Amino acid sequence: MIPAAVRYLCASSADEALEALADPDAKVLAGGQSLLSVMKLRVVRPSLLVDIGRLGLGGVEARDGEIGIGALATWDELARAPELRRPALVAIGDCAAEIGDLQVRNRGTLGGSLAHADPASDMPAVVLALGGRLLLYSPEGERTVEAADFFVGPFTTELRQSELILEVVVPTARPGSGSAYVKVEHPASGFALAGAAALVRPDGSSAVALTGVGGKPILLPDGDPVETLDEVEVFGDHFAPVDYRRHLAGVVVRRALELARMRAKEDR
Repeated sequence: MIPAAVRYLCASSADEALEALADPDAKVLAGGQSLLSVMKLRVVRPSLLVDIGRLGLGGVEARDGEIGIGALATWDELARAPELRRPALVAIGDCAAEIGDLQVRNRGTLGGSLAHADPASDMPAVVLALGGRLLLYSPEGERTVEAADFFVGPFTTELRQSELILEVVVPTARPGSGSAYVKVEHPASGFALAGAAALVRPDGSSAVALTGVGGKPILLPDGDPVETLDEVEVFGDHFAPVDYRRHLAGVVVRRALELARMRAKEDR
């Protein structure tokens, strides 16, 4: 289908973008790989598209104890970034390299994906497992939201209408840590029927987050990640009934933990 008629603004500054977003029916256009699809179906019919593609919000920067990733960093950029090749961070690049096709990876952005919050998207689980946080900007100034608090439900986040994601910040983790992302994908769409991101620390403890099994990415409770799966509310659909999706969740959690542990050994 063809999207409904819409006005377009290519913002030259963050403040200009925020001013335009005062229109409650305006939408931010980053890479457009998620938004344009739903616009073509006319599920979303914004009055104004605010293009932030020229705001210089890309890049990956290693800082003291953390990595800053610009909101407009593309999947291809993340897959290639040398700053993300450490075992504790490699899940980010691995995940990015598996998203969509060549066009999607060259146009789709980290910030756009997190803001869209598709329940089956890949990167939200990785950011959650790695303990990431989001730097947001509004007319009132900047604020930081932990990834654990950012995702509210299907296609719903803590991001306000007149607010932009500037950056995603991920701790570098201690030496001897390892990370991984593993999914079972739908063969047609490539979205996760069940996906798991894992971070294994030097003391053997871990953080595991799931995607594709509920309305938002899920950080598993402390304890044995496989055993705590019984506490997770899993939804079913015509692609994967509840019992099958729960089984897949167990499979990807085990595989992600195994790979993360192997990588943690390589970092010692």
